[in-house]
Amino acid sequence: MTPLIRTLWTYPTKAWRWLTSMRTALVLLFALAIAAIPGTVLPQRSLNEGNAVDYIADNGRLAEVYDQLQLFDVFESTWFNAIFMLLTLSLIGCILPRSWEHYRAMKTPPTRAPKRLERLPLHATGTVDKPMEQLTRDARGLLKRWKVAEYTPDK
Repeated sequence: MTPLIRTLWTYPTKAWRWLTSMRTALVLLFALAIAAIPGTVLPQRSLNEGNAVDYIADNGRLAEVYDQLQLFDVFESTWFNAIFMLLTLSLIGCILPRSWEHYRAMKTPPTRAPKRLERLPLHATGTVDKPMEQLTRDARGLLKRWKVAEYTPDK
């Protein structure tokens, strides 16, 4: 590959990896929460145009700066929607690959128990006063929603 093509491929790849990391998603979620604060403190034009106009008239230059920063239209502002779209892309990029891995893990059969249980650190032995059929029925009732592999002891 030529250096130009490698550069054109490397930077978007790095940007996508950065955007789809869980840390970036958490930072963007935090940024979205912080960005929503002016929308709860200042009057919003979408809710009450009159209150926003009165606030601008009462506060002069500061209110004009707020208006240029789109703080009276926070939830329709360009910067708020940019954060929201980046968060959406980040979450989609985080969730889709992990979902496929979880789906494949869900479809794999459960691992079999070892043949020599006495080698396990928490192994214990004991006796049960029920017949084997009753014990099997009780165990199946308790584990009816689990995937259970059949076990036949070696004789």
